[in-house]
Amino acid sequence: MSSFDPNAAAAEGSGIFGLPGGVDESSLVIVPVPFAATVSYGRGTERGPAAVLEASHQVDLYDLQTGRPYERGIHMLDVPEEILALDREGRKAAESGDHAKVDEISTTVDGWVADQVRALRAAGKIVGVLGGDHSVPLGAIREVARDREIGILHVDAHADLRVAYEGFRYSHASIMHNVLAEVPGVTAIAQVGIRDFCEQELDSIRASEGRVRTWFDHEWLSRRAEGEGLRAICDEVVSGLPRDVWVSFDIDGLDPTLCPGTGTPVPGGLDFHTACVLLERLAEEHRIIGFDLCEVAPADGTEWNENVGARILYKLCGFTLLTN
Repeated sequence: MSSFDPNAAAAEGSGIFGLPGGVDESSLVIVPVPFAATVSYGRGTERGPAAVLEASHQVDLYDLQTGRPYERGIHMLDVPEEILALDREGRKAAESGDHAKVDEISTTVDGWVADQVRALRAAGKIVGVLGGDHSVPLGAIREVARDREIGILHVDAHADLRVAYEGFRYSHASIMHNVLAEVPGVTAIAQVGIRDFCEQELDSIRASEGRVRTWFDHEWLSRRAEGEGLRAICDEVVSGLPRDVWVSFDIDGLDPTLCPGTGTPVPGGLDFHTACVLLERLAEEHRIIGFDLCEVAPADGTEWNENVGARILYKLCGFTLLTN
């Protein structure tokens, strides 16, 4: 970093955010997981990691909220060809209705993610996951919760509590259901931005006995319209989480004008500023032990989706490093 100029344009072929250095020189390592075999509407999130990498070269590195996170070192691993191959195989199986094969492939991807996270954490690295659809962070969450109790701040348009959605056990729509069922170390999930859910998911929230707390989008906006301060609501969200928190950020939790290419856009959602204030409030009293950013899907003819995704990713990196 001694010869790196953070004010210069990113060099061609440079790493995430134009940064130099590899795994050894970096405090935070991003694992790209280009897998989206279980998507149920729009396609393209498997191309998210590569697109976000390219767009990240346009992100200025000084951040008013987090300072100079780049100085700690941020590195993204190469987009793995083996996961791209599994994505192609999985999509073919999904299209043919072979649910068992998709579940088998999803389990393989889950194991690969867990192996990557385990090895990086053993080397003293903080880990972020870049999807791909929202099924991909399960192995990472399982790993970070293996030796401690953690909470999850879940930003999303959807509750993701469906059971085996469309016949796929490890569906993008089932990630939080699978966390509840398979990761006992996750003691609390705080959901923000939720505005699209089925009655079964609402029943699951109510039956969780407080393990899942949900701030539905219309209730959030009603409180804001009645004059309640944003910081106060954000404080309420994060106050029930344990000290160590994983942030699971589905890009469709944002207003769809910020992510029109995502697979299942829903009207409403958080604006960019609100998302940043929420992360800021979380970082003031909690340690962010890792994160995932999922469902960024580049659209033909525009770089808007990956542009916004890259900026959310830098905020996630910045706040995570700030708390470690």
